[in-house]
Amino acid sequence: MGLIHIDLFTTLDGVAQAPGGRNEDVDAGFAFGGWQAPITDSVVGEQVWAGMDGMDALLLGRRTYDIFAAYWPHEEGGIAELFNRIPKYVASRQAIAPEWEGSTLLGTDVVADIRELRDRHEAVHVIGSLDLVQTLFAERLFDRLTLWVYPILLGGGKKVFADGVVPTNLTLIEPAVTSPKGAVMQRYALADGTPGVGDMAAVVGEG
Repeated sequence: MGLIHIDLFTTLDGVAQAPGGRNEDVDAGFAFGGWQAPITDSVVGEQVWAGMDGMDALLLGRRTYDIFAAYWPHEEGGIAELFNRIPKYVASRQAIAPEWEGSTLLGTDVVADIRELRDRHEAVHVIGSLDLVQTLFAERLFDRLTLWVYPILLGGGKKVFADGVVPTNLTLIEPAVTSPKGAVMQRYALADGTPGVGDMAAVVGEG
């Protein structure tokens, strides 16, 4: 069975809205579109590309799909070639006719359709797509979570962990990577069970 990877860029206070461009997502008057650009460097670029190794499908929400479909078919280079070549699946509450070559609109039972993608692909990556990500969190329908955490606070905007999160255990599966400008990559795997509880006084006492 294949793996579903969620890849997100986020601020230290969890904002993941519009990292890539000024007009990417201006919902609720969001004024910091493109916040990622001034604090991205070559290490981020290299690690992002390395994280795409083995990717054989994209799974996107409607807004992110529209942004990608308007941009990547006209670009060249490694990421563009990869995105244009592999199958792309779109989760949308509205019926649309995807025009980007290789795109398929998922059915009304999005969760069931996404589960079936694991049988067709080895590495399905979800990039951005915050509304869809909340559904994946709620259903525990992901296998890897990669966060690039940037050293800024925005105070408002759409959050990585919003209304979809349920108590979940994760395992850090590789050492964190820190870029020269302070972005930190953390890659987790979904783990069994739910978070436990205890008494820190007892833990400190044992020390």
